[in-house]
Amino acid sequence: MDWGTVSAEDLIEALKEVDWSSPPRPLNEFFSKFTVPRSSNKWNSRLKCNLYYYRTNYFLMIVFILGLGFLRRPLAIVAALSTALTIAFLNDSFAGTFSEKVTRTVRRFSPHVAAKMRPPLMPVLRGRPSSKRAIYICGRPRWQFVLLFSAVSFFLWFVSCGLLTLLWALSIGLLVTIMHASFRTPNLKARLNTFREEFRAVWRNYSDL
Repeated sequence: MDWGTVSAEDLIEALKEVDWSSPPRPLNEFFSKFTVPRSSNKWNSRLKCNLYYYRTNYFLMIVFILGLGFLRRPLAIVAALSTALTIAFLNDSFAGTFSEKVTRTVRRFSPHVAAKMRPPLMPVLRGRPSSKRAIYICGRPRWQFVLLFSAVSFFLWFVSCGLLTLLWALSIGLLVTIMHASFRTPNLKARLNTFREEFRAVWRNYSDL
């Protein structure tokens, strides 16, 4: 796959749909080999490839940097976790996994309530869904959870007075992420993983027909 031809919008869309529940890459692989890209096209391709391949590592690294910045602000740590959960809800795979696990937990105590948490059935016309598959969390549209957790996060940030610390920690986390993705040489495993993800996407689209 030529990452140089992938636009930023396509990369964001892929990160929204890809599975984020996979464990992070080992540290010895994450900090293995660094080289300076030979050209701007090589840098652009390397940046997108590493952002996609090491997505879980980068997410955990940013959360770790945020945690260090809020060691003296416990309420800000809760706000950071709420913000991270809000962003994670935008990923289709995480939203579906989260909803399934919560529904299973509720089913152990109240099957009647768990039955109401099932997503509604989508109408089908001529063997195909009538519209793009909507994402539901615990029986509710995803945007309701995103809006709720966004409001809670904003309130916690305001109460904890940690917005300035958030901006500094987030800037440092993003800077470290971009530097690592720019100089980390893509290995063969990253390229093979890319081809495997492409095959899964094509097979998923084929099975939906």
